[in-house]
Parts: sequence; structure tokens; C-alpha cells
Amino acid sequence: MSTESVPQSPEIHVSTIAAEQALDLLDGEGLDTDIAGLRLFVQQGGCAGLSYGMRFDDEPEDDDTVYEHHDLRVFVDPASMRYIEGSQLDYESGLQGAGFHVENPNVVSECGCGESFRT
Repeated sequence: MSTESVPQSPEIHVSTIAAEQALDLLDGEGLDTDIAGLRLFVQQGGCAGLSYGMRFDDEPEDDDTVYEHHDLRVFVDPASMRYIEGSQLDYESGLQGAGFHVENPNVVSECGCGESFRT
């Protein structure tokens, strides 16, 4: 009996601190963290052409890829996946402010403010 390997979908990683921050925000919105999650997507815009978007969704769409890291569910639609596969979602705090940050290995250039990118 031969064993075929199942192709793995491109992974999106989430740091522990990013998951904790997102789960706190989800809980504050009164959403069920067993079903709801953070939607990570790419949209047209910014001076470099593309920008990241994030929002909370009650549940994934039928064609989403769903990741779970540190009890946080992350939803990514197929169109966005091609731009952000292999990325790491992190949370940073510092003098410039606090917020979520995407480390994307597919980026070839970013705008000066770091809000938009090109692959």
C-alpha cells in the first residue's frame, strides 16, 4: 500500500504576542473565538500598489484557507494568498505606536511609510 503525501498549503505564521492581542480584541468584540477569526487580506492601494488589510469575521468563507496558531483562527482568501503565502503576522509596540505587522517574504519593495508593498 503506497502512501501519497498530501500537498501542504502555504503557511501563514502568527507569533504568540500577535495571537494574544488579536484574541483579546476578538473577546472584546464579543465574538466566539472557536468560530470567529482574524481575516488577513491584500487590497489594491498605497503608493507601492498593494496594502494589507485585517478585520474580524464571524466565520470563514467557503473558499478561505484557515490557519490556527495559539488558539487564533486566521482566514485568508485565495486571491490574497498568492501575495502573502509564507508571511508572519507579529505584533509590535514601541515609540512609534503599537500594532500588527506582516513580515512578507514575497515583498520586493515597500513604500517609505511601510504601509504598502509590491511583490
